[in-house]
Amino acid sequence: MPHTHTPFWRAKPLAQLSRQQWEQLCDHCGRCCLAKLEDEDNGDIYFTDIACRLLDLQSCRCSDYRNRRRKVADCLRLSMDHPEYFDALPDSCAYRRLYHGLDLLPWHPLISGNPNSVHEAGISVRGRCISELDAPDADLEDHIIYFDDTLRP
Repeated sequence: MPHTHTPFWRAKPLAQLSRQQWEQLCDHCGRCCLAKLEDEDNGDIYFTDIACRLLDLQSCRCSDYRNRRRKVADCLRLSMDHPEYFDALPDSCAYRRLYHGLDLLPWHPLISGNPNSVHEAGISVRGRCISELDAPDADLEDHIIYFDDTLRP
């Protein structure tokens, strides 16, 4: 009988992941680095096409990850200490999905084995946003964007 290995994200709850495992969950879509608006009436989150100045728009990775929170006051540090942050993430985000008891989607690099699958699937913000440095006076409501994917079980 063949031995099947259970992937770490299925074997452990988020709170028990090592730092390395936690970081591996990030698919580098860049969506969490977009400016967001919250509907005050119902709490819905709307993403814009305005990206944090630290986001590398090609790789969709933070250009100064280690120092990001010192440089960007509202950059969130995801952890189980603040579970409310998970709902400010996109529906496709591994952290949000796992927090809500869902599995990773097929394009996630941990599933596909391909670090570019997030870009190839059209999930990342590559080619879909501009830096906040290029839009300093932008009215965020004019920059709301929608993604084709939704939260799927």
